[in-house]
Amino acid sequence: MRIVLFAGIGLAVLALLVLVHRWLWVRLVRDTTRPRGAARRAGTALAFALPLLSLAALTAGRAGAPFWLQRSVAWPGYMWLAVLLYLSLAMLVAEPVRAILLPRRGDSGPGTGLEAPAPATAGEPAPDVAPAPSPAPAPADAPGPAPAPGGATRRQFVARAVGGAAALAATATVAQGTYGVLRGPRVKRVQVPLAKLPRAAHGFRIAVVSDIHLGPILGRAHTTRIVETINRTQPDLIAVVGDLVDGSVHDLGPAAEPLRGLRARHGSYFVTGNHEYFSGARQWVDHVRELGLTPLENARRALPYFDLAGVNDVAGETEGQGPDFTAALGDRDPARTAVLMAHQPVVIHDAVRHGVDLQLSGHTHGGQLWPGNYLAELANPTVAGLERYGETQLYVSRGAGAWGPPVRVGAPSDITVVELASYQA
Repeated sequence: MRIVLFAGIGLAVLALLVLVHRWLWVRLVRDTTRPRGAARRAGTALAFALPLLSLAALTAGRAGAPFWLQRSVAWPGYMWLAVLLYLSLAMLVAEPVRAILLPRRGDSGPGTGLEAPAPATAGEPAPDVAPAPSPAPAPADAPGPAPAPGGATRRQFVARAVGGAAALAATATVAQGTYGVLRGPRVKRVQVPLAKLPRAAHGFRIAVVSDIHLGPILGRAHTTRIVETINRTQPDLIAVVGDLVDGSVHDLGPAAEPLRGLRARHGSYFVTGNHEYFSGARQWVDHVRELGLTPLENARRALPYFDLAGVNDVAGETEGQGPDFTAALGDRDPARTAVLMAHQPVVIHDAVRHGVDLQLSGHTHGGQLWPGNYLAELANPTVAGLERYGETQLYVSRGAGAWGPPVRVGAPSDITVVELASYQA
């Protein structure tokens, strides 16, 4: 049943993409170019090639394609998906402008003298209408209607102006969003007061990083920027809360190598995200351990001032490795503060039932591409930031990388320094 549902959703999405590309071709290619011209042929070729590249970028990794091929199709394919989103939104906004400037074909408008005579009323003879005299032929050297600039028709000129403005707006939006990702995440600082935290732990700093998404686009340089940014904050503890990678250890091991340089007084810890289970979770858990991080697989560590626990991502349930809150939290001392690392915010209600004081999560990317934040709100209790659920507080990071297009709009990437505060201080 689930397979049929996913297949139906996939076909609906595919049909929508076909319709959107067809509409954009009409507006940006057919309406702006001359038939059988070189520009028309080039635009039509791109209308077929770009969605095929996007499909290849989305499926190459899952299909086991060589990593060099994944990298070759990833940049153009994923970037087109981002441009497609904002180009479609811009063209939707431009449609009313286009409708005002370009009346429908055949609409002669009022006062032209070409209106059809009113039909005769039943029982009345039709009024006599004198035939319009044929216009005298114009002299051979008489000037015709002035064409739009560049020799284009008025319709083509308006279509080019509207389409060009939409394309410029979409490109600028995507370019700015790409720069934000490639520049690296900024540091965000949040103070979280915890009732049971001892006074000696007041000011304890946890660097929270999620959704790094190493893959065909974001590689070793991206990891290096993240490690350097974290180390500059001089944290007491580092929490990597899932979705480190989009690919195998064989392909991405070198990209993850800079993680060896992470430095924190109480160590660096890791829990799986859903993308680890698409990429060989067992191999990655073993590999991050080799890099100096401590995986918390439904496990807990007693630190000097609080208990740090971690649960596997819910995606692990398909492999019998899902979250086990009893194993991670069941036999702990309830008088001690409990901090939980869990990739997805949706497990917050399990955390509340097990007396967790603070849950650290990621997964949502803050929506990544506006207006994706509205969709993220439908699937997650908290999309970004700090919220309280009963006696439990939940902090959700927007993440340090990006999935798919290396673009963020309205949801800047971050590494968060969570500073614990004691009520006794």
